Amino acid sequence: MNQFFSDPQTFVRLQVGPLGAYLEPYAARLHAQQFARASAREQIRLVAHFSRWLDQRQITAGQVTPQHAQDYLRVRTRQGTRRINGAAAALTRLLDLLRAMAIIAAPPDQAVPTPAARVVGEFDRYLQHERGLAVATRICYRAFVSQFLTERFAAGPVELSCLRAADVTTFVHRHAARPARKRAQLMTTALRAFLRFVRQRGDITLDLAAAVPAVANWSFSTLPRGLPPDHVQRVLAHCDQETAVGRRDFAILLLLARLGVRAGEVAALTLEDLDWQAGHLTVHGKGGCVAQLPLPHDVGSALAAYLQHGRPRGTTSRGVFMCGRAPAVSLKGQQTVGSIVRRALARAGITSPHKGAHLFRHSLATELLRQGASLTEIGELLRHRSPQTTALYAKVDLAALRTLAMAWPGGVR
Repeated sequence: MNQFFSDPQTFVRLQVGPLGAYLEPYAARLHAQQFARASAREQIRLVAHFSRWLDQRQITAGQVTPQHAQDYLRVRTRQGTRRINGAAAALTRLLDLLRAMAIIAAPPDQAVPTPAARVVGEFDRYLQHERGLAVATRICYRAFVSQFLTERFAAGPVELSCLRAADVTTFVHRHAARPARKRAQLMTTALRAFLRFVRQRGDITLDLAAAVPAVANWSFSTLPRGLPPDHVQRVLAHCDQETAVGRRDFAILLLLARLGVRAGEVAALTLEDLDWQAGHLTVHGKGGCVAQLPLPHDVGSALAAYLQHGRPRGTTSRGVFMCGRAPAVSLKGQQTVGSIVRRALARAGITSPHKGAHLFRHSLATELLRQGASLTEIGELLRHRSPQTTALYAKVDLAALRTLAMAWPGGVR
């Protein structure tokens, strides 16, 4: 508590009510999560006031529930008490602490899953353990299958043996009529995977996966969208490496630009994945695949600068990249990395129809092709499972494509 209050008597005055004994471990948790002094003091005072409120109602620490926290915040609002940013999050951290100390019990899972939800859960476990699909893919698959089962069986029993081809085709025709072709393709892929799963375990005997209509997909109908090399350099140059967040963003962008790693792979990096002596890093890719990539000098220097002068000290997290603001936790998923990329493009004043982290992956592949690298080499670096995925980049090799073009009849006028 001394790191937040210079006067010890302040701490004594705050230790009132049923939560007074837990203010010190609460403050220690805020300190470990790198909260600023002013923010931590405000949260501690909030918890102390909440403790007095509980004491007035003769509620002990072991009886505190999330509903009490909601009621307290509602009373503060009605009374016109000064609003505190993040008050709900502060009380949530308090409840988490009380649960960790076994003062209150973990909330029971009162939501009774519907029959459809139970089947979707079994399908998800199959995707995770048998297919090894990434979390983002599983989330998409679950959403489509849940919608299919809910529309077919509502909240009633899920009689999979009653499914017929008409049920599948009707669902696809109803939802594939929307303009998002990529989403429709993902929907049909999810349905085929689910129908193969339930047939494999004997819930159905018909091959309903074959009844899923195909959505038109013209291979190589689009060009891979990347950035010119000078735009990539501009994005990197606009990272303020005098700040902790700037060093973090610079290291992340270099990983994307030099090695073509995916956003989820960046977020999943841990300190154990960095082998400084061997000069490589371990990447945990899609489908549970693990690969080792060389660590270029500039990428290694950027990582070292961030770890030494940007990454929060004292944290117990083993993730390489941490959030820029408290609580000091590692980045959560590919969406966070995508947000970093979008902000970096905006800082550099670069307008692009695509603003995700994959933009740098396409940029790297396109530039390597221009420099003479083969499609096989590019596929190995990007860790493509199929050569057809890498073949998409052949369309941007204009010099090679010109040799295949036939002369215009009658010559050029």
